[in-house]
Amino acid sequence: MDLEEAREVIEKTDEEMAELFVRRMEAAREIAAYKMERGLQVDDRERESAIVRKQSELIKDEELKPFYVQFLQNNIDVSKRWQHRLMDGVRAAYCGVEGAFSGIAAKRFFPDGTAVPYNSFEAAYQSVVDGTCNTAVLPIENSSAGEIGQVIDLMFLGDLYVNGVYELFISQNLLGIPGASKEDVTKVISHPQALAQCRNYIKDHDLEIEAAENTALAAKEVMDRNDVHTAAIASQEAADLYGLQVLDHDINESRMNTTRFAVFSKAENKNAGKKKSTAFILLFTVKDEVGGLAKAVSVISAFDFNMRVLRSRPMKGLLWHYYFYAELEGDDRSDRGRQMLRTLKGVCHTVKVAGRYSTADDLKDPEL
Repeated sequence: MDLEEAREVIEKTDEEMAELFVRRMEAAREIAAYKMERGLQVDDRERESAIVRKQSELIKDEELKPFYVQFLQNNIDVSKRWQHRLMDGVRAAYCGVEGAFSGIAAKRFFPDGTAVPYNSFEAAYQSVVDGTCNTAVLPIENSSAGEIGQVIDLMFLGDLYVNGVYELFISQNLLGIPGASKEDVTKVISHPQALAQCRNYIKDHDLEIEAAENTALAAKEVMDRNDVHTAAIASQEAADLYGLQVLDHDINESRMNTTRFAVFSKAENKNAGKKKSTAFILLFTVKDEVGGLAKAVSVISAFDFNMRVLRSRPMKGLLWHYYFYAELEGDDRSDRGRQMLRTLKGVCHTVKVAGRYSTADDLKDPEL
């Protein structure tokens, strides 16, 4: 093949690739629409790695293979940029006001969308039910203060699906008005969860506490009072937003203070479960008999599903009755999973799979 023939081959190949590029980007458009409806993020690191591994095996020439890997990664990056642009209209509901940790999480998970504040977990959840928002980002557990029961109850009683669970490191700070010092502070205001996360600091400094609806509102209240003796426990973002100064950093009890957020949406992510690192959320009530819970747990164990989490929650309107919240590793829609659920229904009053998520998608961001 001479020079001109080689150039003709390249030109012809580029023409074919242009057609394939359009096909690929149209498919990416459909993927973006799917993700928007289900509150899924653009990035899917586990799948990206799997694609690169699989497709690179098609190249037998070891000298060319690393260049093809780079070519594949460039294609993925272009596709992601296209999806980010298409998902600009995503509306992510959260509980609180701007500067609250849930709002920061919503912006972090959906950087191309709009984070929409609501004054309660239920209102944020309902905004997805009625179609005002595409998704709701709500906390379900903190590593220091435990579960957020109101959100777990919404999961049990409502019809939205959980299509993602993400972990984020949270740093609590002592915020005061300009000119104040931490020695001036005698009272702290914050959400009860934040107060619980900082209980040792509060005890060691003999501080009076006052509860607020969320950490950002606590920061706003401190600014409004303009009192050197009153401080908020909140984020750096809240300090910046309300013109407060950080009097003390990282005052939370644990240096591994992490909150898990669930992403709720109307549509189920039917693609979930195809990854190896998948878990699902199971909610169930047991029969009122001796060993009722033990029977349910035995069924789950018999089918080799490992429980990452198991908790009880009181049922509304039924005194001293409880439902159970569990997170199980694996795929409930596999043959083994379907058999387990059928058997479980035989020993339980109610069984509900609230959603699925990839455990590889956990985000751990020390900047939050």
